[in-house]
Amino acid sequence: MNEPQVAEIAYCVKCKEKREMQEPEEVEMKNGRLAKKGTCGVCGTKMFKILGKK
Repeated sequence: MNEPQVAEIAYCVKCKEKREMQEPEEVEMKNGRLAKKGTCGVCGTKMFKILGKK
């Protein structure tokens, strides 16, 4: 069952604004927390958004 993709919004440090994240993928950090990793849709800079615990 595929869930519909929701546009993930994150802060871009290069644009200094909240932008839509392109190709977001969920990753697990070393401390066990979840995060989303992707790129800025405008400038292409890498973006990282920390989510909650599992």
